[in-house]
Amino acid sequence: MKILVVEDELDLKNSILTFIKQDGFLCEGVSKYEHALEKVNLYEFDCFIIDITLPDGNGLDLINKIKQIQPQAGIIIISAKNSLEDKITGLDLGADDYLTKPFHLAELNSRINSVLRRRFYQGKDEIKLNEMMILPDRHELLIKENKIDLTKREFDLLMYLVTNKEKVITKEAIAEHIWGDDSNSFDNFDFIYTHIKNLRKKISDYGGGDYIKSIYGLGYKFTLE
Repeated sequence: MKILVVEDELDLKNSILTFIKQDGFLCEGVSKYEHALEKVNLYEFDCFIIDITLPDGNGLDLINKIKQIQPQAGIIIISAKNSLEDKITGLDLGADDYLTKPFHLAELNSRINSVLRRRFYQGKDEIKLNEMMILPDRHELLIKENKIDLTKREFDLLMYLVTNKEKVITKEAIAEHIWGDDSNSFDNFDFIYTHIKNLRKKISDYGGGDYIKSIYGLGYKFTLE
């Protein structure tokens, strides 16, 4: 799961990034409205954490833009202003939650997981796919009750495909979503095939179905059909 933190307090931004990265999230952070909007237009995120008071713009305006460009993404507002009006406005614009500073990072992490469950897992703690069970909060894959040993990249790849089930995902989109800005340094995306191959083999070795399909010339699709 990929998260963008929009926070102009450098220490707080870095603390948030460090903490939630420990939970396995792929995270990026920006301090300005302009930079956040650039990210929103270029890349896809699963969740946004947004301070509504930014040095060059209003976080509420940013939320409005995000809902137009990436309506499926979750949004959590963080603000030093315990303003009922701002909270109502933010929620009406499509934000999922509002957290007033100061807050415990563990609470923010819990709210992120809650938003992602509602947005992508129908509010459940697990994803059941025939003989497969995915436990997102624990970063685990079970097949016929056997725990499968996946690398972080393999688990992130599986989650990205599953949360976009029945959609064709290009190699470029996979690289950007899983590797973030580092994907710009790759000459080609052949390494995606290796990760897909390894993931398929691990699923197959434990009796899982061949759900990850190669779509020639386009990319990959996760399908139960």
